[in-house]
Amino acid sequence: MAVHSERVQTQSPESGKAAVAITEEITGRGAGSAPKKSGRPAKALDKAALTPYLLLLPAIAATLVLLGWPLLKTVVVSFQNLNRRQLIQHLTEWNGFENYTDQLTNSEFWSITGRTVIFTVVNVVLIMVCGTLVGLLLDRLGKKMRLALSIALILAWAMPVVAATTVYQWLFDQDFGVVNWFLDKLGWHSMAHFNWTSGQYSTFFVIILLIVWQSVPFVAFNMYAGLTTIPKELYEAARMDGAAAFKIFGSVTFPIMKPFFLATTFLEVIWVFKAFTQVYLINKGGPDGLTRTLPVHAFLEGFGSQRFGVGSAIAVLTILMLGALMAYYFRIILKQEDEL
Repeated sequence: MAVHSERVQTQSPESGKAAVAITEEITGRGAGSAPKKSGRPAKALDKAALTPYLLLLPAIAATLVLLGWPLLKTVVVSFQNLNRRQLIQHLTEWNGFENYTDQLTNSEFWSITGRTVIFTVVNVVLIMVCGTLVGLLLDRLGKKMRLALSIALILAWAMPVVAATTVYQWLFDQDFGVVNWFLDKLGWHSMAHFNWTSGQYSTFFVIILLIVWQSVPFVAFNMYAGLTTIPKELYEAARMDGAAAFKIFGSVTFPIMKPFFLATTFLEVIWVFKAFTQVYLINKGGPDGLTRTLPVHAFLEGFGSQRFGVGSAIAVLTILMLGALMAYYFRIILKQEDEL
């Protein structure tokens, strides 16, 4: 039996140390040293983290100049007795919280505040209901009809507020308005020369119709965009279970679209609460101040009566009330995001 011996090559201590050195150089680790972090240097990471904030600086600066500075001036003027005399003579008369206490103890101010809240609630409810229905309609129409309806909504949404208000003044004109003519043709002959701005409720009807007409497209488009994200299989499963249209909306559509409803309601409350142009141009808060809302009241007291301190105080109180009114909705939105 032949025995074959193999030659075994052993490493010397010097060659072993060289191998260890080469290994440490490759891995970047030495004896007793911590592993080095891979990636970009710390300075590069810091610069990358600061980049988004640097990009936001122009927008923040523009916001502070265009919104923050006028707001600060309004707050400062609200603590002054600034009327026509002080304005002409360039006098600064500080009166502390007198403008605020006068308004907070004035029954007319609280009457206008309650009217503004009711006005906002009615508008927002109508806008959300009508906008949701139109959004559901967009989701179910064919391509051509959806395109036609979308164009009509965009035209209503894109029309400037002053132009839209002027159109509504023509439509509801006492002598030559199309609305009075149409109602007369339908048999309501007493409406042939009806003055829509002669009463509180009729004036509010025109204003609410105008605001809802211009606000529905925003809600409808958002609703339609949200509906496109809902899987069709959920609707098919609900129909197979025998659910009707209202049941499907309450069980499938609304739970998924709840964040949309909360966010859109949040925006609509802000926009309607501060609505000024429509209310002022239709009848300047009349008749007899019965359609005054807080923004119109602040303008009429400030610029109309030349009591700029009082008008500024009303404006600041309006902002504070709007913030308090929206705090509840903002809390719900944050809670909803945490649940998601």
